[in-house]
Amino acid sequence: MSVSEQLTVQQTPEKVLEPVLEAEHLRKDFPLRTVRLFGPPRAVHAVEDASLALYPGRATAVVGESGSGKTTVARMLARLYDPTSGVIRFHGQPVNLKARGQALRAYRRHVQLIFQDPFASLNPIHSVRYHLSLPLRVHGHAHNRQEETEQILALLRRVSLTPAEQFIEKYPYQLSGGQRQRIAIARALAVRPEVLLADEPVSMLDVSIRLDILNLLLRLKDEEQLALLYITHDIASARYFAEETLVMYAGQMVEGGPSEEVTQRPKHPYTQLLLSAAPDPDRMMAGQKLQLPARGEIPSLINPPSGCRFHPRCPHAMEVCRQRFPRRTQLGNGHWVHCFLYGDGDGEPVVSARLKTASSTGAAESTATDGAGLGTSSLTPPSSGASPSSQS
Repeated sequence: MSVSEQLTVQQTPEKVLEPVLEAEHLRKDFPLRTVRLFGPPRAVHAVEDASLALYPGRATAVVGESGSGKTTVARMLARLYDPTSGVIRFHGQPVNLKARGQALRAYRRHVQLIFQDPFASLNPIHSVRYHLSLPLRVHGHAHNRQEETEQILALLRRVSLTPAEQFIEKYPYQLSGGQRQRIAIARALAVRPEVLLADEPVSMLDVSIRLDILNLLLRLKDEEQLALLYITHDIASARYFAEETLVMYAGQMVEGGPSEEVTQRPKHPYTQLLLSAAPDPDRMMAGQKLQLPARGEIPSLINPPSGCRFHPRCPHAMEVCRQRFPRRTQLGNGHWVHCFLYGDGDGEPVVSARLKTASSTGAAESTATDGAGLGTSSLTPPSSGASPSSQS
């Protein structure tokens, strides 16, 4: 069952949403431009088998640490990168990934990307008028100077830059970071898109104005019924901002589902690690100090670990985790996970099957304590609210 079919089933009969943009089994390798006299050419395996669906009036968050492949997924959806393999569908129709020229321009008319750095995404030698008039002219929304000015002023008001007449002739160096990002958002809205891809839109901004930008995007999503992809490394903001959250690690999507479900009942050890590292006011009020285990860094994507790429850092790693990546296991309420602790696509935990086999041969006790070099807790799926540190 595809991602869109899974989510469509969850909708109420009165309101069945169809995805605007859908990606299935996207994969992206970046060849290394180095000369090797011996051996095959090498590549950075940035994204492996990523699937998602974006719906009108809904926000989907992709969460993960730096280097997990989040931005690469967004750039493939924006057609800035061509996928190595996989399918992108727009309104159910496959997108021609080899198309250029007018076909590519028509696609980008519907799918726009907001870049992470507002200081680099605007040309310092051009005014706000130039940045906003260019997409209006290219896509045929403004036919003369008067129409252009009226639409630019309307765009500035939509992103809460008022009085708009004071901003239209300014240059990027005359604006604050938050104002620059609002200009970048207005530029994306100028082509009247159906899909907005926000690549960490607040990570370069002061903490004091991040919430304003997120609230602006939420308002625009609701007013325009935009399908919104929110890229972030902050899982707490994903819960606040998005209806659905997907967790990525080293190019692999490891868990996903409704944001409340994923953040309140995390299953994958990496999701639990992300949540344990996020500030928790309740935990701070209780005076609890969380000790995170030192489990290394994200692996090299040139020579990534086999199987589940999190297994070198996982406190529950088993031999099967090193052999192959687990299939998706549905946990109910739209919540799914790729982890052998909860099954291999069949809902039957691999650890349970292992213990049953050991019990049938009379070796359950020795298997649980000695067989894998792990304690009994390593063979028990973590509780819904526990972090990996408490299970190690």
